[in-house]
Amino acid sequence: MADGTGSASGAFKVIKWVVGVFLVLIIVTWLNPFVTIGPGERGVVTRFGAVQDRILDEGLSFRMPIVEKVIVVDVKTHKIEVNAPSYSKDLQNVDTKIALNYHLDPKNVHRLLQEIGVDYEIRIISPAIQESVKAATAKFTAAELVSERPKVKEEIKATLVARLHPSFMAVDDFSIVDFEFSETFERAIDEKQIAEQNALKAQNDLRRIQVEAEQRIAQATAEAEAIRIQSEALKQNQGLVQLEAVKKWNGALPGIMMGNTLPFMDMGRFVNSGQQ
Repeated sequence: MADGTGSASGAFKVIKWVVGVFLVLIIVTWLNPFVTIGPGERGVVTRFGAVQDRILDEGLSFRMPIVEKVIVVDVKTHKIEVNAPSYSKDLQNVDTKIALNYHLDPKNVHRLLQEIGVDYEIRIISPAIQESVKAATAKFTAAELVSERPKVKEEIKATLVARLHPSFMAVDDFSIVDFEFSETFERAIDEKQIAEQNALKAQNDLRRIQVEAEQRIAQATAEAEAIRIQSEALKQNQGLVQLEAVKKWNGALPGIMMGNTLPFMDMGRFVNSGQQ
């Protein structure tokens, strides 16, 4: 009888131990005193709803059950694209598409939640982009926005950095995806480009004509000079003319001669000239 009572007592203790462990597991799971912060994240601790200065880094951390909660904040780089309508310096409508890469300051995510909240893109980033674009495009004409795009980009970026830094956000990269102008301005730009191309073609044609004319003048001048030199040489040496004529004569007289004059030269003069 004693052995049976002892066995029952031992079994009851085991059951109590199992139930106790089970209850502890249930309580621990329900209270959830541990929290895991993933890569590129930070945990903002709140106590009875109030944001604390304590920030949890990546890994496993402990929190006070029931009393404390943890808001996980992503501090990796994020991308946002915003369309920002504005006016240029010469009052042209400009629709600018902006792409911004940014991240939250990991050391101040608790202040971000305290002062701004989780909807910071709508409340801070989008308005900052809009105002930065308007401030920058107002300093350039529509044509300058296209021709001086890198300068416009730096102007917008500098303004944007200055606006986001006090809100605990950092600019990683910034780019102007596209500028869009009114149809009237786009048509005017196309017409201007066509006019410039036609003007350039006309200038090239005129330059070509001038070069060709100068070449013809130079050629004519050279030919005239050659003729003048030959003429001067012939005037100074008449015997040379007769000598060339003799070299070309085949010894035949013309079939018909007008008058009594032979169509030939003074052979005696030529001979005497040759002997000299």
